[in-house]
Amino acid sequence: MNTIELATNFEKCVKGYHYMNDDPIKETPWEDINAIILNASGCPVTIQSNGSHKSGGDLSCSIGEFSNKSTQYDNPNKTSFKVSSYRLTTVCTDKTHGVAEEIVAEINKRKDFSHYSIIVREEVDKKIQYDWYLIPSDHPVFDPSSYEWNPKIGKKGKNKGEVCGWKTNTVDGSSMSITFTMSSQLWLNIHITEDMKQFKIGTCEVNRGRKLNYIQLYDM
Repeated sequence: MNTIELATNFEKCVKGYHYMNDDPIKETPWEDINAIILNASGCPVTIQSNGSHKSGGDLSCSIGEFSNKSTQYDNPNKTSFKVSSYRLTTVCTDKTHGVAEEIVAEINKRKDFSHYSIIVREEVDKKIQYDWYLIPSDHPVFDPSSYEWNPKIGKKGKNKGEVCGWKTNTVDGSSMSITFTMSSQLWLNIHITEDMKQFKIGTCEVNRGRKLNYIQLYDM
């Protein structure tokens, strides 16, 4: 894996996207952009989900199988972000709360990919900065068994005093949670430790505002 080439093509592709688009790069565009970057960097993509919402990997290439995620930084220091993952209604709901061991087993069962490919952005005024992280899916931060799981108790409204999901303890700043009212979706709260910084492949800053429209592109 040539990380220099990947970083160069990441910057080119992100800037190219913003020639035509003002919206930030999110899930479906990120999958397409990621595939373009990989193909241009000598890592041919053999399988792509093309925006499918099925759980699991989104594309496969010579590096491995990727689950593509897009998100924003939670703070100005750019040290943490959140990403959503599987819906776990097969093992826990508001009617059947489930048990921690089965939840952990189900999360690991769904993980049929080798890397999380995450584009994280910070939007300030008319600028957007993007960072690309390519993190092994077996990293401890993504391992549900790295945490202690406990029922989450509602603090207000109709769920006050009732089990409304699951949450973990915090380990090195990271944690996981499940909320039944959100289709029992798993959320990953990721803190970027010094160890995780090695997985940042590329970075790019762009100014918001389209530079070309489709007619101008056609007439070029």
